[in-house]
Amino acid sequence: MSKSKRQSRNGGYGGGAKKIASLIIILLLALGYGAHDQLEGLLPGGVEDVDVSTRSTAQIADAVPEFDDDPYVTINGNEPFFTEEDIKESEERGSYEEYSKLDRYGRPGVCIANVGEDLMPTDDRESIRDIKPPGWHKVFYDDVVPGENAYNRCHLIAYCLTGENANRRNLITGTRFLNVEGMLPFEEEAARYIERTGHHILYMVTPIYNGSDLVAEGVLMEAQSIEDDEISWCVYCYNEQPGLVIDHHTGAATHE
Repeated sequence: MSKSKRQSRNGGYGGGAKKIASLIIILLLALGYGAHDQLEGLLPGGVEDVDVSTRSTAQIADAVPEFDDDPYVTINGNEPFFTEEDIKESEERGSYEEYSKLDRYGRPGVCIANVGEDLMPTDDRESIRDIKPPGWHKVFYDDVVPGENAYNRCHLIAYCLTGENANRRNLITGTRFLNVEGMLPFEEEAARYIERTGHHILYMVTPIYNGSDLVAEGVLMEAQSIEDDEISWCVYCYNEQPGLVIDHHTGAATHE
């Protein structure tokens, strides 16, 4: 990985790293989910691998309101679905990051990290132009997104939090509206908090796909600060672009 980190990735608060991680992925009980997946294995560089190949997302997409030009809505009363066990495990493990394997359509899945200063990058982000996530298109409408492609290569967990740059398991085709208006304010809030306090945030992002669609309908973002309750939110950000109609199955976009 072409990046620098402040310290070792897997250092716990008081001890060494686990080489085989077991983590509860919360499956939105309020929307009819249950059970959990076992997560284990390590990617090169110490980034742990989340294997969640059977996660259904249609129920979440059906549960959120229709897009009405708002970049996001709160879910579950703005309370993340993490359990006390998740928080305790993060306290014990310290900083870590985990990414789902790409599914059969090449799509990224759930990403989770316990973000501390040691995961945050010290180098500027490098180009990711060679990455073409599923559904990627170049779509320029100056009357909608002046001077910009309507799509971004959208990090699920922001570069400013974990320094993951050209990690295909962390990049989806996202509208500029999703990236800038939906996700960015929450990413910046999390980064500012960590830099100010030196604390950790348990941070999970779930892309929501409808069936075999290549482009996510949106993303569910959950965050909880570990050492206090200052950061706590659960939001669904729409992968839409006001003024355009997005074909989530193929990624094509046209004027409304």
